[in-house]
Amino acid sequence: MSSEASSSRAIRHEEAARRFTWTEDGQLCVLDYTLEGAVASFTHTGVPAPVSGRGIAADLVRAGLDTARARGWRVRPLCSYVAAYVKRHPEYQDLVE
Repeated sequence: MSSEASSSRAIRHEEAARRFTWTEDGQLCVLDYTLEGAVASFTHTGVPAPVSGRGIAADLVRAGLDTARARGWRVRPLCSYVAAYVKRHPEYQDLVE
C-alpha cells in the first residue's frame, strides 16, 4: 500500500456514534471509542476480511489519534491493535494515559 493511497482516505468521524469509519468495496471498517471527559478509550478496530491488509486499520487509528491530539484528549488503547500501533509509532506515546 502506498502512503499516497493511504493518505487519500477521507476517514469519517461519526461523533454521535463514537466511531471513525471508512467504507471500502462496500465493507464498513470502524474504530470504536468511548469518551469520558477528555479521555478517549479506543475499544475496537474492525476491518472485514475481504478488505484486510490494505492499511485501513492503520488509517482509522491514525485518524483517531490525530483527532485526540487536536482536541486535547488523553488516550486509553484498550483495543490490542491500537495498543500495538501506538508502540510502533512513538510520536503518539505522549497521548497515552
